Amino acid sequence: MPKNILSRAHSRALTKQHKIALAGVAALGTAAVALSAVPGNAGTVTTGAPAAATAQVAADTQLKNVKGTVTDQLATDTVKLDTYAAKKKAADAAAAKQRAAAAAKKAAADAAAKKAAQDRAAKEAASRSAQRPQMELVAAKTYANNLDGWIRQALDIMKQHNIPGSYSGVHRNIIRESSGNPTAINNWDINAQNGIPSKGLLQVIDPTFRAYHVSGTSWNIYDPVANITAACNYAAHRYGSMDNVNSAY
Repeated sequence: MPKNILSRAHSRALTKQHKIALAGVAALGTAAVALSAVPGNAGTVTTGAPAAATAQVAADTQLKNVKGTVTDQLATDTVKLDTYAAKKKAADAAAAKQRAAAAAKKAAADAAAKKAAQDRAAKEAASRSAQRPQMELVAAKTYANNLDGWIRQALDIMKQHNIPGSYSGVHRNIIRESSGNPTAINNWDINAQNGIPSKGLLQVIDPTFRAYHVSGTSWNIYDPVANITAACNYAAHRYGSMDNVNSAY
């Protein structure tokens, strides 16, 4: 009886499951050959050649079916893998897009917060600048260290304290009282006899100097500016202004 022989290429290409299927097909072929040797109802005896051909056809058909099944399974698995890869790629792209959007949103929020902080700092600086008193830079006024300078400086201080008097009125009385000598002292009049001699440019006694001293000036009665301002302050209270004094006062 002929045997079912497969080529080496076919046997290597088939899996264990496929080999088992082919073995079954071979067994079926053998059974068919055995049945063909038994007399049938027609009283005829069939030789083994047709049965072997039938078995070979069945085996080939089974092999084709097995190959088709394997090919279909591989194709299905390939489709599944491609689908999974496509889904994973889409999911990764979506996740990357979400991360990029989150990063962009955070960057925008950080930029907005930084700008808000800068604007707030600028407003606070502007507010502090507005609240800070604006100081006008004025060059310090200088005065000559002589009679003219002393009178002019005294008049500026008197103006700040609303003490009346003019340059001519002050100058006239200084010349009459001391001839412009800031250290002049009267040791012969009634005040001197009473122990309080008149001193300085406008011949002021110590009690009067202390009573009418102008703040911001020296407490030294011989200081020219302090002497003038105190004497003019006294004259303003008693005579209305040093300009109204034309003799001893």
